Amino acid sequence: MTIPFTLRDKKVRRPLQVLPFLPPHPLLSFNSIPLLFMMVKSTFLLGALAAVGSYVQGKEIKVDDKKAARLYDSGKVHNQLMQSKMDVWAKQEEAGAFVSEQYPKLGYTKCVKGFAEAIKGDANNTFACHNADLYSFLSHSALGSTGGRGSSSWGWTSDNGREFVAIGQYDGTAFAEITKKGQLVYLGRLPQYSVVSQWREIRTYKNFVIIGSEAVGHGIQIFDLTKLLKIDPKKPVVFDAKADLTSHYNELLPVGRAHNVVVNEELKYAVAVGAQPRTDPNCLSGLNFFDLTDPSNPKSLGCAKGDGYVHDAQCIVYRGPDKRYQGRDICYGYNEDTLTIYDVTDKANVTNIISKISYEGASYTHQGWVLDTQNQEFLVLDDELDERDGAGPGADGYPVTFIWDIRDLENPKQTGLFKHPTKSIDHNQYVKDSYIYQSHYGAGLRVLDGRSIPSDPTGAGVYEAAWFDIYPEDDALPGGGSVAFVGTWSSYAFFKSGYIFINTIERGAFVVKLTKGAFQKPKN
Repeated sequence: MTIPFTLRDKKVRRPLQVLPFLPPHPLLSFNSIPLLFMMVKSTFLLGALAAVGSYVQGKEIKVDDKKAARLYDSGKVHNQLMQSKMDVWAKQEEAGAFVSEQYPKLGYTKCVKGFAEAIKGDANNTFACHNADLYSFLSHSALGSTGGRGSSSWGWTSDNGREFVAIGQYDGTAFAEITKKGQLVYLGRLPQYSVVSQWREIRTYKNFVIIGSEAVGHGIQIFDLTKLLKIDPKKPVVFDAKADLTSHYNELLPVGRAHNVVVNEELKYAVAVGAQPRTDPNCLSGLNFFDLTDPSNPKSLGCAKGDGYVHDAQCIVYRGPDKRYQGRDICYGYNEDTLTIYDVTDKANVTNIISKISYEGASYTHQGWVLDTQNQEFLVLDDELDERDGAGPGADGYPVTFIWDIRDLENPKQTGLFKHPTKSIDHNQYVKDSYIYQSHYGAGLRVLDGRSIPSDPTGAGVYEAAWFDIYPEDDALPGGGSVAFVGTWSSYAFFKSGYIFINTIERGAFVVKLTKGAFQKPKN
């Protein structure tokens, strides 16, 4: 097996050898990935069928409690998943993938006939695309990092309309502004609170950024983003990881470690999820709520531990057709092998689970988002291991977006799914105006038009409206990509300007923007 990664020697511009993967854990077998000898762009992505993809009707199933206890509640699958990623990244580091200086600054490049050729004749800087133009790219080193390795990201818009991004990296969080012309301007960084870590998750609350990490001792950093407004880009500021914080939260985090952070801005609270160890009796790695009414003094509100480990969640005031829960505080939890829906109106160390359900092919229920927060009828969900495990509809290595009918919160139904036309692993997704913005590791940003879902929840009307593939290293492989933890980790598409920010593991950060064609349904 091989890592789908090719470096070019900076002096002679020759491809370097692609190094092999470490043997995967027997429980999580890789799909076979052939050796990639040179950067040959695939025309696979240009066909009309690639934009359409395919759909299959779904099927929800009851939770297998014995399997859950053995593989998920024990932490076995999650630990092996993290180790698999670290093995891949170790090989990439050996191959030089994280030497950020090799990735040059890139400017505006129009997507022409399926490719954005940022540097003419350079395959490593030619990106497969559809209805999306490149505006800017900066490497992790240009963003102030000495370790690179991008992770989460989130955006913030100031009161006067300026747009900023917080960029998760191995050694902290970088800050940059996206100008009106779509250029990324580095402003400074907040170093890690404790030790370095690949896992750094970011959200915003009003004018504050909330940062969690898998690093032991990190806790939750809360930082005032208005400090960025007066920075001269010619003099980037490295803030003090502790002294410059608005506050630091560490209650009910046994070792100061959390997998993710979630924010309900309307109700003025945040949630730390996936805090280790799972055996801690106070929270069992569940939903750890803390009040943000005064960001300088966050206070614990309690924990919902009844379903154990929560990997990610979306917590919002319920506005939907289920009259029993109108106005209640609802969390949609993505809990490794289940979609678990909670009523968290009462946060004082109680757990009110409304429903808990699994689905065919469930390998690692990772993340999801409600299609319309103002009318909560449907949500979309991704599984991070179904492609790798060869499970269910993702067995062929093509990512699956699962569609759920949540009009009855006590009885959610998996009504359909969308099969993506490019091999990869789907990671994170967020929804804006019924367009679903997804991060697919090696396949980059993928944008689905989900407007048809309310009228046809099978997914038959869903199609890929746009994409921008930030990882050309694997494009020549069968299926147009690889089933591997390489490429992009996160994206942020909620800016009023329409600019979309993409954070990648190896290279750095991209700014792209969809063209008008992305919002026009194909004639075929």
